[in-house]
Amino acid sequence: MPMALTHAYHLDFPELQQEINGYPLTYLDSAASSLMPESVIETINQYHRTAHANVHRGVHTLSQTATDDYELTRDRVQALIGAAQREEIIFTYGATDSINLVAHTWGKAHLTTGDAILITEMEHHANIVPWQQVAQEKGCVIHKVPITQKGEIDQDAYQRLLAQEPVKVVALIHASNALGTVNPVKEMITQAHDQGALVMLDGAQSAPHFTVDMQALDCDFYTFSAHKLCGPTGFGILYGKMEHLESMPPFRGGGSMIEHVAIESSTYQRPPLRFEPGTPAIAAGIGFGAAIDYLMDIGMETIASIEHELLLEAQSRLETLPKTTIIGSPSERIAVLPLHFEGIHPYDMGMFLDRRGVAVRTGHHCAQPLIEYYQLPGTVRCSLTFYNTVEDIDRFISAIEEGLEFFS
Repeated sequence: MPMALTHAYHLDFPELQQEINGYPLTYLDSAASSLMPESVIETINQYHRTAHANVHRGVHTLSQTATDDYELTRDRVQALIGAAQREEIIFTYGATDSINLVAHTWGKAHLTTGDAILITEMEHHANIVPWQQVAQEKGCVIHKVPITQKGEIDQDAYQRLLAQEPVKVVALIHASNALGTVNPVKEMITQAHDQGALVMLDGAQSAPHFTVDMQALDCDFYTFSAHKLCGPTGFGILYGKMEHLESMPPFRGGGSMIEHVAIESSTYQRPPLRFEPGTPAIAAGIGFGAAIDYLMDIGMETIASIEHELLLEAQSRLETLPKTTIIGSPSERIAVLPLHFEGIHPYDMGMFLDRRGVAVRTGHHCAQPLIEYYQLPGTVRCSLTFYNTVEDIDRFISAIEEGLEFFS
C-alpha cells in the first residue's frame, strides 16, 4: 500500500467515529461539505465560552480578543492562497455569495449593452445565475464555452469565442465539482487577459485539494468556501485584485463598511471592510482560521498526494464493476468520481448506499448544463479527501456490489 494511504487523519474527525444504519460511516461527500476536525470544533467552542463578543467595534477586552482572532484568519487566508495583500481578502458568506458580490458590483459598474460574458458548460450554478441576472439588467450577451466528451473545456472553442466579441468577463471553474476535472486555468486566464477580459475563478473545489497561488494564476477574482476546507458553514472568501476591488461600489450597506454617514449620503471604507457590513459570522471566521492551521500543518502537498492515491485506488476498483461507468476521462482530476449505473436511477443507488452507511451525493450537483450534455438524469458522486482511507473504498465497493445485485 502506498505510504500516502497509511495515515490516521480520520481519527481527528469526531463525526467519522459513528455508525449509520448499523454500519461504520463511510463519508464520500466532501465535495459537498467536508467534515470538521476536533481542533476546529474546540476553537469555535472556545470563542463561545470565553470571547463571545462583536468585532471591529469594541474597546473592551472580549471585543479586542474576538477582533484579533477574527482578523488573524485574513492573514491565514492570504498565506494559504498567496495573495499580495491581506486587504485583497474579503470575508463573505460562501463562494456563492462571493460570486454574487462580484457580478452585482463589478459587473453592474463595468458591463454595458453588447458586452459578452463567457460561461463554460462545466460551471456550478453559482457561477452562472448571477451573471445571467446582470446580463439581463445590463443588456449583455452570454456565450457558452462547450465541453468535450472527456469532460474537458473545448480549448479551441474558448479561443474562438474570446476573439469574436468584446468579452469582458469569463466565468471559469478551476476544478469541476461534478466531474473532478482540473482545468488549465493559468493558460486560460492569460488568453482572457490578452483579449481584455477579466476572470472570475471558482476555486471551491481547488483550494481544498492542492496549492493555489494568486500571483502565479494572475486571476482577477477567486472564491471558495470554508466548509469545503474543514471549516464551518456560512463563511467564505473572495479574493480580488486591489485595482478591481477599489473600483467596485458596496454590495450591501450597514455598519462597519462606512467612513461617515449623514442622512443625505454616506462615504465608505476601503476594501475589505467596504464589502463586510454588519456583524459577521464571527465564530465561523475564527473557526476557519483554525481549519487553515490544521490543513497547513498537514501540508497541501501531502493532502494532494493522499487524495491522488485514493483516486487511483477507487478508480481502478470501480472500473472492474459491471454496469458501472465513470463519467468523463479528463487528463487531470481531483478525487471526484461521477458514476452512472446502467438501469439504476442515481437516487435509488444513493439511498441504497446510505442504508449501508455510505454517504454520497446524487443528482446534477448544481451543474445541470453539464449533466444534460451527457444526457443523464444525474450521477452518483463519490468525492474523496485526505481523511478517507482504503477501508472507506472497500466498504464503498462492497456496498455498490450489493446494490447492483439488489437492483438486478
